[in-house]
Amino acid sequence: MEIKRVFDLLQHQLEQFPQTDALAYKQHGSWIKYSTQDIIEIVDSVSHGLLKMGIKNNDKIAIISQNRPEWNFIDLGVQQIGAITVPIYPTITIEDYEYIFRDAGVRLIFVEGEELEQKASEASRNLPEVEKIYTFDEIPGVAHWSEVKQLGLNGDIQQLNDLRQQVRSSDLLTLIYTSGTTGDPKGVMLTHDNIISNAKAVSKISTLDGPNCRSLSFLPLCHIFERTAIYYYLLDGISVYYAESLDTIAQNLQEIAPDTFTTVPRLLEKVYEKIISKGYELSGIKKNLFFWALNLGLKYDPNKKFGGWYRFQLNLANKIIFKKWREALGGNIKFITSGAAALQPRLCQVFWAAEIKVLEAYGLTETSPGISFSTLEEMRVGCVGVLLDKVQVKIANDGEILVKGPNVMKGYFNKAELTKQAIDDEGWFHTGDIGQFIEGKFLKITDRKKEIFKTSGGKYIAPQVIENVFKESNLIEQIMVTGEGEKFPSALIVPNFDRLKEWCLHKGISYTTDDQIVEEEFILEKFETEISKYNQSFAQYEKIKKFQLLSDSWDITSGELTPTMKLKRKVIKEKYLSIIKGFYINNE
Repeated sequence: MEIKRVFDLLQHQLEQFPQTDALAYKQHGSWIKYSTQDIIEIVDSVSHGLLKMGIKNNDKIAIISQNRPEWNFIDLGVQQIGAITVPIYPTITIEDYEYIFRDAGVRLIFVEGEELEQKASEASRNLPEVEKIYTFDEIPGVAHWSEVKQLGLNGDIQQLNDLRQQVRSSDLLTLIYTSGTTGDPKGVMLTHDNIISNAKAVSKISTLDGPNCRSLSFLPLCHIFERTAIYYYLLDGISVYYAESLDTIAQNLQEIAPDTFTTVPRLLEKVYEKIISKGYELSGIKKNLFFWALNLGLKYDPNKKFGGWYRFQLNLANKIIFKKWREALGGNIKFITSGAAALQPRLCQVFWAAEIKVLEAYGLTETSPGISFSTLEEMRVGCVGVLLDKVQVKIANDGEILVKGPNVMKGYFNKAELTKQAIDDEGWFHTGDIGQFIEGKFLKITDRKKEIFKTSGGKYIAPQVIENVFKESNLIEQIMVTGEGEKFPSALIVPNFDRLKEWCLHKGISYTTDDQIVEEEFILEKFETEISKYNQSFAQYEKIKKFQLLSDSWDITSGELTPTMKLKRKVIKEKYLSIIKGFYINNE
């Protein structure tokens, strides 16, 4: 069958490679599996139930939940009747919920459990258009999503088929509100064709043997990166197993032994840090072997030719050290896809050396999301791959990446002026990212256009470039470079306190508390050394001249990070304004 709408993927999978475990979710210690046929029956019942409740074409249905099969059931059930899903991050504020409910005109809300039900109830208290809230967890006195499914049992299949036929590929599928680093969230309007074109483009370059593969899913489904990945998995018949939580990923990897998963660099950094931490706990020859292998890996580049001695050593390292890394990921990984932010080159190199192939992808919510994708055959360290099928990119005179293709959004909901700013008269979407092509085909992202700033000396600073280099230090957890309009750049730094404790132990230094340790002279001297080391990568005007160590990490819940782990620079600047001002007092 021809796949034109996202919900067509279900019938396609049933016809081509029906799965017994198309979706799986762990509950009470056991994996509950849903076959392709199971999903179709549940989704159809949801569609019928929504119709009986009076939901119609273009009505908006919000979903607020961690990843679980019910998320997909509601999503696909809504799609089949021409209604529109509004996925929302569970971690955002009640004020943001209220804004999105009102802006989108949400009629029904499906949430995971009690806490989110309370937040959604509070946010919709003054919104009469919100008719009801359902939960995925069973909570006494609260409507359960299964009521919608039960209402739709034995529905009129001909009526549903007629409605499916009326849904066009150009119709709006979903409204995804971007978290944004400034201002109110914007509702990105994505069509069936936007997302289907992306899923098909990924399928075209994938090397996975779909029906015989499993994926582990843990990135939020409310973000387009994971959501489109799920649709691709449905397209190619790859089984989807949802991790119980971020805390259980290691355990779930062992249970499932997936062939692939998508991730963000921050999680890969955490994996790497945990591995290094284990290395520091070793002693004697085991410790020496571990760091010998690690240093070999950090020199690796999959696109360079190495001599026989290096290859011999790397093969040995893979047998005695890196084998354990692969086993920790389930022992069956074909590749990992990293997106949403820049991956440190050293992580890419050492994982590839360990035969854990990390492929970088690039895109935005507005591009459904894929623009470019690395493959096993075509990748370059520090680049985000080659363009996906039917996607065009040109680099503007100021270095901005412009995109055109079937993946580009219809626009921002209720924001015609912002849409005109984002998509020019020739149909090019302005990404706001600065980049270039390497070797004429590999896209490389260098910074965000809005984040580049100018010093008082007229020199332009690209903070992300500097931050990514400094994050190569195992003592630096988070960093933000600042200094707009000043004589030199400075930095706010959150140390990696686990590594700092290990360093103190190694040096025989007593570790007090995080708050106290960042004030200690010997710690400041250590970081001075780190700063000097990584400053060598930059021109004189780019070097970090002053820094401040912070004892509190930046987080989504505390407001310094977006749900996709990007820095909210404006928020951080406001929070630490007095410190930033202090960098530039008496510095004539």
